[in-house]
Amino acid sequence: MARWVFGPVPSRRLGKSLGIDPVRPKTCNWNCVYCQLGRSVPVVCERREYVPAQEILDEVKQALEAAGPGQIDWVTFVASGETTLNSRLGWLIRRVKEITDLPVAVITNGSLLHLAEVREEIARADAVLPSVDAGDEGTYRAINRPHPSCTFADLVDGLSAFRRGFRGRLWVETMLVRGVNDSEPALRAIRDALDRIGPDAVQVNVPTRPPAEAWVRAPLAEDVANAVAMLGAAAEAIPSAHSELELAGSGDIEDLVLGVISRHPMRAAELVPAIVGRAAAAGSPVDAARAHKVLERLKATGRARTVQRQGETFWVAAYGRYGEGGATPTE
Repeated sequence: MARWVFGPVPSRRLGKSLGIDPVRPKTCNWNCVYCQLGRSVPVVCERREYVPAQEILDEVKQALEAAGPGQIDWVTFVASGETTLNSRLGWLIRRVKEITDLPVAVITNGSLLHLAEVREEIARADAVLPSVDAGDEGTYRAINRPHPSCTFADLVDGLSAFRRGFRGRLWVETMLVRGVNDSEPALRAIRDALDRIGPDAVQVNVPTRPPAEAWVRAPLAEDVANAVAMLGAAAEAIPSAHSELELAGSGDIEDLVLGVISRHPMRAAELVPAIVGRAAAAGSPVDAARAHKVLERLKATGRARTVQRQGETFWVAAYGRYGEGGATPTE
């Protein structure tokens, strides 16, 4: 069973993405209110080899060999936490690029790019996708809830320095949360920070998966449009993904499902067709009712559970910590 490589999964920004997770869940120096993987407990900011790099590389090789033509658009380092906390990330990127011609992306919160060694490690990627959800220290702490050592000044300075030396594509994501960073003053401050960084694109996003905190809401469509207009010519709204989930790779179907939802929570409506498709490809067809039983077994064995958000049910890993209730910052 693959432990550190998953997918390909449909990505709103990268199409069909083969994910590489270089840390253990949920190793992160941020505790974002909108995080689809739940709360970071505790918040950590130590760089080390959280997962054996050779094990990760072996799994990548196996996944690439098993994939058919057109199954993967990008190979993406995307952690169940913060990607750059793995101290062997640079080695992994180099080795992956030696074994595939597919483009390599790194999804990161960008908080450690003020460190020269981190900038050097990820500069070999074809695209880097950091986050800028705030334009000042107060909003940064309200939405991203970073480790005390992570400052907003370091975030912007690090991204600015990285942009100057990076030859690939820098696509900044700005996640909007209603009532936190979608007001005109907040957006003007974010625009000022982005002007300093100079990304190739600003991808304006809203929470579509189960946020860590139950009070989190996506802004209204007109507010998203206003944000795109305010954030400059490089800004664009990210549409919903329409790609179908494929449960690729070898192993038990329950393990494959768990490998996806541990990093990418899913609705049953997305998982059931994927389970049916995987079974058919393996020569042991199942119907939707039996596919639902796969999910129920994961719940019964304590490996997965469901989270309710905005009237929808999402399947997540059992260890995910999600807030249930609580006031918004303005209440």
